[in-house]
Amino acid sequence: MLKIDPKNTPVPKVHRAMLGAVAPRPIAFASTIDPDGNPNLSPFSFFNAFGANPPTLIFSPSRRGRDNTTKHTYENLKEVPEVVINVVNFKIVEQMNLASTDFPRGINEFAKSGLTPVKSELIKPFRVKESPVQFECKVNQIIEMGDQGGAGNLIICEILLIHIDESVLDEKGIIVPQKIDLVGRMGGDYYCRASGESIFEVKKPHATVGIGIDQLPDKIKFSKYLTGNELGKLGNIEALPTGDEVKKFIGQPNYAGGYNMNNNEKEKMVFVQAKRLIAENNIQDAVKLLMGLL
Repeated sequence: MLKIDPKNTPVPKVHRAMLGAVAPRPIAFASTIDPDGNPNLSPFSFFNAFGANPPTLIFSPSRRGRDNTTKHTYENLKEVPEVVINVVNFKIVEQMNLASTDFPRGINEFAKSGLTPVKSELIKPFRVKESPVQFECKVNQIIEMGDQGGAGNLIICEILLIHIDESVLDEKGIIVPQKIDLVGRMGGDYYCRASGESIFEVKKPHATVGIGIDQLPDKIKFSKYLTGNELGKLGNIEALPTGDEVKKFIGQPNYAGGYNMNNNEKEKMVFVQAKRLIAENNIQDAVKLLMGLL
């Protein structure tokens, strides 16, 4: 494997490796204002949520690597510690990209990008009307990670008010991924779109404790046919089926016959059926099949 020692590697190379590997990253489209009332709008992908009580967002307008200067967003927050963090969906990704241009201080990125400023209710900076979710925040703390080019400036924000476009909600008031259509930042010039087939569901094991892959029978655990993801699903069951449950399952017409073949062919056929059951999330049935016919 390629090894990178940050202490002995140029900052741009470390930066590229981080951005390529820590991805996709959500985008904080940060709206700030200077003491004279001039708005600023800029996106940052060093960003995430870090707590719900108090509701906390953190993003970093890092020092520029090329000349070690600070960004207008950071400078504004030092004087007016308020920010609107607008989320970015596919509909505004090109306008967001335009707003990331390193315009001179005092230039209004709302005007440059064609996005609509909307007055906030609790803070001075404007919201982005076109963003489906807007967080009005106060800045509780700024942590400067260094004084050299590329150093982060952690802006720790407390959410005061959240605005959500109702068109992205379901009937229960929950944000639907396919409706909000968010984009994430990858390395280089690449982004990803969180919609369509790129969205999938993995049930969290909150209420149950899975047996773990280590407790699966060896013929299943060490199979050349199952992927790590498929084994992960099998290992998430609460208990292995009993012998009676296995016998009853494989006694069904769908599984009792069709195996008049040599052992290698039989094994492959069993795993083909098991993989289909796993894909259909019939995990218990897949385990019964494998335990009964291998």
